[in-house]
Amino acid sequence: MFVGNLNYETTQQDLETLFSGVGPISEVFLPTDRATGQPRGFAFVEFTDSATVPLAIEKLDAAELKGRSIRVSEARARAPRSPDMPFESSPWGDDRPKRGAGGKPKGSRRGLRGRKRGF
Repeated sequence: MFVGNLNYETTQQDLETLFSGVGPISEVFLPTDRATGQPRGFAFVEFTDSATVPLAIEKLDAAELKGRSIRVSEARARAPRSPDMPFESSPWGDDRPKRGAGGKPKGSRRGLRGRKRGF
């Protein structure tokens, strides 16, 4: 299940303590930022029995943990990346007008004041 709106100081142990009151837990995953190593403010909790999930949502959604009202819901599977749209490509394709240079249109004279320009 998904647990959101977590205080950035929330630990895996905090989540295990809170959710084990509803039922036995098989795993707690607390993602961290790759660059900073800091928690990202959400987690995933997995119970040994999936029948526990609705009870956990009922009891713990909007519960307070470390001064924050947490959001508890069923986790959704992440949509797979389309092979024709790799991570590096732009969703707008290559047909968008290229502006560059701070958004100035090509051929713009703005910003060239005081410079000689050969035509």
